[in-house]
Amino acid sequence: MKVEVRQLRTDDDRLSFSSGDAELDRFFHKFASQNQFQLHIGTTYVAVHEREILGFVTLSSTSITIEHLPRSARKRLPRYPLPALRLARLAIAQKSQGQGIGKQLMRATFQIAHEIADRTGCVAVVVDAKANAVSFYEQFGFEPLDVVSGELGDRPSPLPMFLALGSIPRKQ
Repeated sequence: MKVEVRQLRTDDDRLSFSSGDAELDRFFHKFASQNQFQLHIGTTYVAVHEREILGFVTLSSTSITIEHLPRSARKRLPRYPLPALRLARLAIAQKSQGQGIGKQLMRATFQIAHEIADRTGCVAVVVDAKANAVSFYEQFGFEPLDVVSGELGDRPSPLPMFLALGSIPRKQ
């Protein structure tokens, strides 16, 4: 099966997508297009096979400070906010889970991180991983960030994770 990873288009059928996670599905159905085309606060990339969306990843710009980085990543970095790519959301359609779609979206994310580094600067990819996704991100080399403060009330707290750009091969 040939899968293409590309930017979300306004005519993509988002409403038929179902990952089994109501929060992620709600974002994709209602907000991905608005965030990308009107507010310009994030770009969603979709994995598509014959116009059917098999998964998506939403990316945005962010910055991190050296104090939040793992000690091993602090070498030679300045003390001011550092540019990074935030992996804001990632979901795979229920019927496509376990078929490598998530890995394809991660490879696309890493390629974009390198492109951003070449154009404007990017030191890492960061993600706030839900508890059930931590092992997925760990397989790519993500490691926990030091958390300074913050709570989400009654929602489970995600684990902030970091992957230095230097540890991501340019060609996946």
